[in-house]
Amino acid sequence: MEFFRIKKDIPFMKYALVLNAISVLTFVLAVFFLTTRGLHLSVEFTGGTVMQVAYEQPADVGKIREQVASLGYQDILVQNVGSADRVMIRLPIEKGVTTAQQGEKVLGALKAADPGVTLLRSEFVGPSVGEELVHGGLMALGAVVLGIVLYLAIRFEWKFGVAAAVANLHDVVIILGFFAFFQWEFSLAVLAGVLAVLGYSVNESVVIFDRIREAFRKFRKLDTPEVIDHAITSTMSRTIITHASTEAMVLSMFLFGGASLHYFALALTIGILFGIYSSVFVAAAIAMWLGVKREDLVKVSQKDLDPNDPNAGASV
Repeated sequence: MEFFRIKKDIPFMKYALVLNAISVLTFVLAVFFLTTRGLHLSVEFTGGTVMQVAYEQPADVGKIREQVASLGYQDILVQNVGSADRVMIRLPIEKGVTTAQQGEKVLGALKAADPGVTLLRSEFVGPSVGEELVHGGLMALGAVVLGIVLYLAIRFEWKFGVAAAVANLHDVVIILGFFAFFQWEFSLAVLAGVLAVLGYSVNESVVIFDRIREAFRKFRKLDTPEVIDHAITSTMSRTIITHASTEAMVLSMFLFGGASLHYFALALTIGILFGIYSSVFVAAAIAMWLGVKREDLVKVSQKDLDPNDPNAGASV
């Protein structure tokens, strides 16, 4: 579906060098902040106290979060578990305070607001659990990147696989760089958002790569930069419609989804914006610089090699 069509190709590749220089600078800054500041890991990664409480009526998670935050806790997770009257609370490690003392302090604050609340369990989740989650997340990230490279190398050509892998790494590192710079909480939900961005970004790359292959078949007189410009321009309507509708949904989660979805939606927002940028200016440009050409994607017949044949064309 297209709401509009751009008739004249936009010379994206003309500015590829400048825009990729900006990408490199942004990437380096992201790595710098990750190295110097690090990620502000949530309780799921660092360990802490996990409490489960029960109410006599459906619990108001928002008010409970405010009550716990009033005690000075910032990185907390409050959510329903199993039913509307049961709530799980995760608290960060507090120096000089035991798990039992944390549980008593939080339970006291909750009882002050609602005497009917009861404590079901309170236990310490050690950092070893966090190490397992980090390892599992890195393994998942590596598997996704490897799968993307293999898929694109088989479907298109190895140059596209390398270009897409670099572009996806670019997106992931920049998202992590934002979280390191602003010290936003990095939780399992954010990790899930990062993995979702990988799939989202590679989908945009596949659409552009597919149009590049079609353009190579259709326009024999265009050189590689012109083919890439035409492919990107021809997908602009689809890109705007798809990404605008997706971003509208993500912004709804960001604005109205509450604290539990706040950073997840923020990671998706950053990822979608940079995913569009990387698919157009990073992945396509790297494929061009790696020397992708018509013969890489289209089988050439003897008729194609005859310059005097007015009907010469690609053999598909």
